[in-house]
Amino acid sequence: MTTIINANSTGLVETVDTSGTLQLQTGGTAAMTIGTDQNITCNSTGAITLPVGTSAQRPTGVNGMIRYNTDANVAGIEGFISGSWQNVKAFPTYTASYLIAAGGGGAGGNSGGGGGAGGLVTGTTTFSKGTVYTVSVGGGGSSGGGSGLGGVGANSSITGLTTAIGGGGGATASSGTAPTAGGSGGGGSSAAQTFGAGTAGQGNNGGTGVSSTYGGAGGGGGAGASGGAGGSSSSGNGGNGSASSITGSSVTYAGGGGGGAYAPGGATSGSGGTGGGGNGTSGAGAGGGNGTANTGGGGGGGGGASGSGGSGGSGVVIISVPTSSYSGTTTGSPTITTSGSNTIMTFASSGSYTA
Repeated sequence: MTTIINANSTGLVETVDTSGTLQLQTGGTAAMTIGTDQNITCNSTGAITLPVGTSAQRPTGVNGMIRYNTDANVAGIEGFISGSWQNVKAFPTYTASYLIAAGGGGAGGNSGGGGGAGGLVTGTTTFSKGTVYTVSVGGGGSSGGGSGLGGVGANSSITGLTTAIGGGGGATASSGTAPTAGGSGGGGSSAAQTFGAGTAGQGNNGGTGVSSTYGGAGGGGGAGASGGAGGSSSSGNGGNGSASSITGSSVTYAGGGGGGAYAPGGATSGSGGTGGGGNGTSGAGAGGGNGTANTGGGGGGGGGASGSGGSGGSGVVIISVPTSSYSGTTTGSPTITTSGSNTIMTFASSGSYTA
């Protein structure tokens, strides 16, 4: 049997049975049932009214508590979760989109290969309300100096989701040291003709260099295409990046740097790939162009006679969430914009978002 407590116009009617479930009724209609498993079921089409108050009126918290906070700047529902009061708004998870670009690689000096773009990762995921997602934004790789190998860019990531790999550094004509692998690979040179390999799903290989005294260097790989190969009279262009409309308009990220050249030898330098790749240079002793900040672009190769390679551009992390689910809790000062029904957080430096 079921224990029934029924409140109606004639007063309280109680039927007692200690072995069954407990059912609360109004007017003979079931409003709430408490089963023998202690689960509570609301049977009506009405609503549950939560305790209401300010932050200063919060009770001593115990995990599992829930209340309506009149001080909150969003929906106002909060719960005591993992030892602290947190704005949870509502309990279903929600879907978010993301773009993660790592730091671009630096270019080689002295007719150096272009730096590879930082790895680029995009997708959707499920965010759990109340969970803190830590964002790391990688810096660009260092310049190859007057005759050095370009530095590798730093990784970017969202904790618990995925990591974008930093771009590879470009080679230099001053040594046979090979260009490095990365999100996209660095370009080769006349002394190290091989290319740096890209990471599958994130970027492409760098271009090869030409083995001759004044041979052109290879361009760095980009997120959308491999770096161009150097030739006897020209250096390779950087590989183009990939476009995304996560911010509400189309922006291209992660372009590779162009290869550097030696002007007296007749070779022309390569252009940076779309998406922030730096241009290579051919002037004697001239420095290559830097990758554009917060695109993950690779640096451009330095000119002959000890021209410095360009530095890689820093990465970026972008998170887009439904505005109805946006918590407003961030660190690291991301730029906040809206597009349609979404709120977009653009992290130019490391920080966090509490879902």
